[in-house]
Amino acid sequence: MKGLSPKQQGILKFMREFIDEHDYPPSIRDIQVGCDISSTSVVDYNLKALERMGYIRRDREVSRAIELLDRGARRSRTVPVPIIGTIAAGQPIPVPAPDTIDYDNVFEATEDLTRGKENIFALKVRGTSMIDALVNDGDIVILEQTDTADDGDMVAAWLERENEATLKKFYREGDRIRLQPANSTMKPIFTEPKNVKIQGRVLATIGRRD
Repeated sequence: MKGLSPKQQGILKFMREFIDEHDYPPSIRDIQVGCDISSTSVVDYNLKALERMGYIRRDREVSRAIELLDRGARRSRTVPVPIIGTIAAGQPIPVPAPDTIDYDNVFEATEDLTRGKENIFALKVRGTSMIDALVNDGDIVILEQTDTADDGDMVAAWLERENEATLKKFYREGDRIRLQPANSTMKPIFTEPKNVKIQGRVLATIGRRD
């Protein structure tokens, strides 16, 4: 670490420990909080310095993707996933345009989680309706933005009449839609197709991040 400032050494140390624990790189916001740095712009400045000195690589085609170059093994390429809210009753899920993403609330996911898809986002799960599908309260689900789904897909669905969002398995049954929970104590939701707006299809689940 010759030539590095104490702050830059601390950032590298934090990144190594974060990757060892989570198996994906930290976001700029994670680094700011974990290293007690005054702002994300200061983090960005030091990351640029670390890149110039050959300690990290930031993929210009995938904004904010960070790879440590002084590690023994090369990590999977990562992509930034914005966490845009919680899947719960309230307002429709606001899927942001790529140029409006707030990177203070982004985490890096490996491409095996995103399956090479574009237009992806993440939601924090509230509730236990999908626990039998290994989706627990407080988990994060990664979704592909789409307005269509196949039978059996786990989706984020907006119910127009009820004015609420829900995470369920999607099924077409004749002239109705069944939104099926994965919890034996809960009943499915039956509704007409015009009442359901698919907002995303689940690609992966990440365990609770406290």
